[in-house]
This record gives sequence, C-alpha cells and structure tokens, in this order.
Amino acid sequence: MSIGAIDTSRIEAMVAQLKTAAARTSPAHANPIGDSRATGPVDFQSALKASLDQVNQVQLQSQQLAQRFEMGDSTVSLSDAMISLQKSSIALQQTIQVRNKLVSAYQEIMAMGV
Repeated sequence: MSIGAIDTSRIEAMVAQLKTAAARTSPAHANPIGDSRATGPVDFQSALKASLDQVNQVQLQSQQLAQRFEMGDSTVSLSDAMISLQKSSIALQQTIQVRNKLVSAYQEIMAMGV
C-alpha cells in the first residue's frame, strides 16, 4: 500500500471559504479593539448593561422562534429553532461565567488588607 502526498490545496480553499464566511457573519468584530476613533469613552456600567440587553434579546428571539415552530409555522425549520436555542444557551453560559469572574474579583479585592 502506497501513501501519497497530501493535497493541501483543497484544505486551504476550505479555510479561505470559512474565513470569508466568518468575516461576513460577524460585523461586530469589524472594528478592531485598539481602534477607538469611532467610539467615545465607555463606562463599565453601560458596557455591562448593553451586554445583558444583547443576551436578553438573543433569548427572546430564540423563544419566539421555538414558539413559532411549535405552532406549526412552515417558515421555521427545526434546525433553525434548535440553533437559535443553542446560541441563547451559549450566550447565557457566557454571561454566567462573566458574573462568576466578577464575583471572584470582588471577593479577592474585599479580602485584601488595607
């Protein structure tokens, strides 16, 4: 049995397609982190509130999509509803992890001696 060379051109083409698809679907990351020309100063409270509002919006949309599927809406497929529910679950898990880190940091600061 002879093992030939691996053709990497297909893999490279697929990686390029994935990168272009990712660039099209994530407009939130179009502005680099270091580029603050377009935005003004952001305080922690407003950033946290915006993040929580976004997670809430994702959950509401997924609930509405699941409800539309349950009611028999032919424009909503099972895969769309399940993907939406998983996205909202991941967003909630991420929020819980951020909360846990914030509580941990707060407890660490409170335990410091002055």
